[in-house]
Amino acid sequence: MIKMKAYTFTKYGPPEKVLVCRTVDKPQPKDDEVLIKVKAAAVNDYDWCATSGKPYSYRVFFGLLKPKKKMQSTGMEVAGIVEQVGESVNAFKQGDRVYADTSDDRFGSFAKFMCLKSNTLHHMSENMSFEEAASLPHASMLAYQALFEKGHLEKNQEVLINGGGGGVGSLGVQMAKLHNATVTGVDSDDKLSKMKELGFDFAIDYEKEDFTKSGKKYDLILDCKTKRSPFGYLRALKPRGKYVTIGGDSGKLLLLLAFKRLIGWITKKELHMVMLKPNKDLNYINGLYESGKIKAVLDGPYTFEEVPWAIRYFGEARHLGKVVVTVD
Repeated sequence: MIKMKAYTFTKYGPPEKVLVCRTVDKPQPKDDEVLIKVKAAAVNDYDWCATSGKPYSYRVFFGLLKPKKKMQSTGMEVAGIVEQVGESVNAFKQGDRVYADTSDDRFGSFAKFMCLKSNTLHHMSENMSFEEAASLPHASMLAYQALFEKGHLEKNQEVLINGGGGGVGSLGVQMAKLHNATVTGVDSDDKLSKMKELGFDFAIDYEKEDFTKSGKKYDLILDCKTKRSPFGYLRALKPRGKYVTIGGDSGKLLLLLAFKRLIGWITKKELHMVMLKPNKDLNYINGLYESGKIKAVLDGPYTFEEVPWAIRYFGEARHLGKVVVTVD
């Protein structure tokens, strides 16, 4: 059996202590699968939460005392080259450049090779680098589905993105500006100048100003890291305004789900949570990228050997854009 290198973990803790680059069997594709030679991968919340085991509420899904076997691989965004296809696969051939959010199928893109079901994959645009492609699937779909499918963004609206310096925020501002929105970003002070360069009209240091208490109101709030009670966001919404979260504190999210209909009925303001549909509109993102209307915002790329460090760096929220690793 041919061997390869892959990152796995069997216990919770700091990524640099629990993540191990092991020699494992190179996977072989099933009939409906494609074997990918991984060229680049990106870091996401899953990688930080699964390795650290925090927040503890997530262990209901990951495993209470140690990670379940199926959760012991890291990486859920991939870009690479098709190495081999299963017998029933017709949409791809050896040598194709492909990318995907892999979370609907499996984890494990921090590895030299990876097998995925063919219906998970999309062809890369010709002018994308592998690092750019790896940075797009998860964050771009969250941004698109939050702004348009849930938020129903209209021309000339006022938008706020909480966590604007991350992967979703850096793509969300570009999509919102295509609709002539006025966009405010909230993040730490060290990111604000670069956020202005990305297209934010205004940038707020969350340590100095609470945007929910400033008196300013928005048509749409995209929250990349819900940490407040949903009731607090209502103050910052215009009449019939919309609040959309893509994730965060599980207790706050449960509160939102429990009361969003009642809140909507009483206040005429909408509270939504994105239930991600992975890869659903990647062809649309390809079109925006090819026409130069959006660009990937990379933090890195870092080396394959730096994967544990990159995950901790992400967890500390010091990154701007997407933390990307060159695998091969």
